[in-house]
Amino acid sequence: MLPRVFFFFLFLLFDLFASPTPFFLSFFSLFLFFFLFSFFFFSFLSFFLSSLFLLFQILVFGHSALSKMTRRKTSPQKKESETVLSPTELQNLDYNSMSESQFRSTIIQLLVALEKSIKDSRDFMTAEFRSNQAEIKNQLNEMQSKLEVLTTRVNEVEERVSGIEDKLMAKRETEEKRDKQLKDHEDRLREINDSLRKKNLRLIGVPEGAERDRGPEYVFEQILAENFPNMGRETGIQIQEIERFPPPKINKNHSTPRHLIVKLANSKDKEKILKAARDKKALTFMGKSIRVTADLSTETWQARKGWQDIFRVLNEKNMQPRILYPARLSFKMEGEIKSFQDRQELKEYVTSKPALQEILRGTLKIPL
Repeated sequence: MLPRVFFFFLFLLFDLFASPTPFFLSFFSLFLFFFLFSFFFFSFLSFFLSSLFLLFQILVFGHSALSKMTRRKTSPQKKESETVLSPTELQNLDYNSMSESQFRSTIIQLLVALEKSIKDSRDFMTAEFRSNQAEIKNQLNEMQSKLEVLTTRVNEVEERVSGIEDKLMAKRETEEKRDKQLKDHEDRLREINDSLRKKNLRLIGVPEGAERDRGPEYVFEQILAENFPNMGRETGIQIQEIERFPPPKINKNHSTPRHLIVKLANSKDKEKILKAARDKKALTFMGKSIRVTADLSTETWQARKGWQDIFRVLNEKNMQPRILYPARLSFKMEGEIKSFQDRQELKEYVTSKPALQEILRGTLKIPL
């Protein structure tokens, strides 16, 4: 731009002095000349001062950069010459009275001390952790060894207990088998004993001494004649032997006459007499109430005796109770004949029959 202004200024000066123009035009040209001259002068001066200021800034910036580079190069040596303060001394310093460089140096020392403290703590914790890890590992190995020993002992104890349980089970099975065999033997002995008594009759309640005058055969004939007239007229009932036998259990409150055991030659005669006795129900001799039953072994007799109270109640209700061989209770219920081996079996059946339950509540001791 300055060259253009310069050429324009020269052109104006030449036009002022070379061309013949009126005065006022010359004056205007002169004014314009001085105005442009002043503008050019001050523009040049401003350009010159700006250039000087820019050069000054470049020199100052270069000096500052050179100083910083020098300080960076000399900083390691300076750090080595500086004294490192302890954390306590760093905490006790008066930071308000420090210069900026001292404050920066102190902050750097604090950061270095903090980094060193963190590193030392980390190293200590790492070493402590490794030491504790080794100790824990040793303890775990020791516990594992003890656990293996305990496991071995537990396995040995379990084996021993299992062996004892097996022995106990085998012993229990042996005892159960023995008890079953013993019961089977007892049942067979009872059956043999009962089979030997198959043709016998037992007369209960016949007064003592009735057979003294004419013998027990005469007493038996009188009983048949008094209670079974039609049977007494029949012939063919043969008697092998009649004898007194103590009852299975004597009532001590009053004297009980001993039973008369009648041994017949034919079992059919025995069944005939028993059927007639069941049909008549009440039998008498010399004004005394008597009973005629089959002659059974003591074990069978005791088993049958366990049904007496229930038999009596069922007989009062006209339910036709009977004692089947060897000791099974039977009676008529809802048009059907029911039989039971023992009282527990009867009790389980009664729970499903409210009417029968009410009848046998007292004898079976059934709760309300």
